Amino acid sequence: MLLNYNPRQCLPSAEDLPDSDDTPVDNQLQHLIPGLLEAILALIWSERMDWFFGVDMGIYSDPEQPAIVPDGFLSVGVPRIIDSDLRLSYVLWEEQKLPIMVLEVVSQTRRGEYTQKKQEYAKLGILYYLIYNPLRKRKQKLEVYKLENGEYQLLAGEPVWLPELNLGIGREEGKYQGITREWLYWYDQQGTRYLTPEELLEQERLRSQRLEEILRSHGIDPNV
Repeated sequence: MLLNYNPRQCLPSAEDLPDSDDTPVDNQLQHLIPGLLEAILALIWSERMDWFFGVDMGIYSDPEQPAIVPDGFLSVGVPRIIDSDLRLSYVLWEEQKLPIMVLEVVSQTRRGEYTQKKQEYAKLGILYYLIYNPLRKRKQKLEVYKLENGEYQLLAGEPVWLPELNLGIGREEGKYQGITREWLYWYDQQGTRYLTPEELLEQERLRSQRLEEILRSHGIDPNV
């Protein structure tokens, strides 16, 4: 299996392998949504260096097979940075750690999110598989599956709590990079959404503005 290769074999490294499948995303959300999750996670886990979030990056499980490329994936228990450098791809025989979560964002062009990829992730043994389909009108847009006895079982509720991460994930309308729409966010155990970097900056700006107003109301120049 993927983590049981003989280390004496001359296996290709990340530098030897393509970093993706060279298939361009056909929807900007396939990059923006996992990118936002990564940015928020970098704030939540700013003191931790034992996790990695990949966006549009190839995961290699077999040196003889092409990579599988989710829109986003999270691995815990691995270094953020390897040898003071950035990863070119995620090579399982080097990492020795499966991603704990993968995310697929569905566009008008289906890429096997409900069939082939779902089967491949289950075969690899990835614990959580998330499918976000913003095009759905009536059915559930965010599906969170957990691997149980080799098969993915759909989890109920939203946000969905992921105890292994001590995080929840769900949907909410918000603004990111000037775009107001529904996005995926991380949540705490009480169901409170974690703020984005932009929201934190705006929160700080308003706090400074209120402080200046208070100082001026007392006849104090805030610039002194």
